Amino acid sequence: MSALGEFLRARRQATTPDQVGLPHIGGRRTPGLRRSEVAELAGISIDYYMRLEQGRERHPSEQVLEALARVFQLGPEATEHLHDLVRPRRRRVVPADRADQINPAVVELVQSWSYPALVLNRRLDVIFKNRLGATICAYGNPEYADNLLRHAFYEPDFYQNWDSAVGEWVAHLRATAGPHCDDPFLLELIEELSGIDEFRRMWARHDVRTNSRGLAFLRHSEVGDLKLTYETLPISSAPGQIILVCQSLMDDPFDDSVAKLRELLAK
Repeated sequence: MSALGEFLRARRQATTPDQVGLPHIGGRRTPGLRRSEVAELAGISIDYYMRLEQGRERHPSEQVLEALARVFQLGPEATEHLHDLVRPRRRRVVPADRADQINPAVVELVQSWSYPALVLNRRLDVIFKNRLGATICAYGNPEYADNLLRHAFYEPDFYQNWDSAVGEWVAHLRATAGPHCDDPFLLELIEELSGIDEFRRMWARHDVRTNSRGLAFLRHSEVGDLKLTYETLPISSAPGQIILVCQSLMDDPFDDSVAKLRELLAK
């Protein structure tokens, strides 16, 4: 099966009849949509769709790709990924030493914040953290703390909302990698994590989206449970780098998670 076929099958299995307005008729032996339903909704023949999914047809038109994107309700990044699977754009690989270089102005900015903040590169290595950010990264084996996904898969007990939180970062990694990744350092990380069943399961879903915001419910060994919201901010001067900044989820005015971390630093 081709990379295009793998993507189409994964998205077909992840799309429910309810999402596309189809009634539930009869038993379904497989999750998601039937191939015949995808073909009908996209306005193509079942034989043509089967050839796409099986890898026997690798050059669908732009119109067919857009129709399939509508059926699977893909977002802009996933739609771009679908097009790249057929007609890949040339992506410039940033050497590893340059990918980890941080603008001194960014360092100064992040250090000045009174909220936990991390700077991540395209493979989600933590290449800088302010003092509050370091209090979060200190959990567990230091060997895993240098990469957000490695830490999540090797230290799962740290995350109360592990499945949803980690799933977003796996989708982010796929969006960063692109369909034809030739970054050896990124491929090395994917190969390493592919030895873990849960990563393989999430990676096989072919979710593609940048993780711009979310929730992190963490179990901190020194201050107890943390409830955080986060935003990611792309660094325009360093493509692939992002700043992840956290603040307290104020669902309880008497439980300020960032305040707990500040008190820890003050001891």
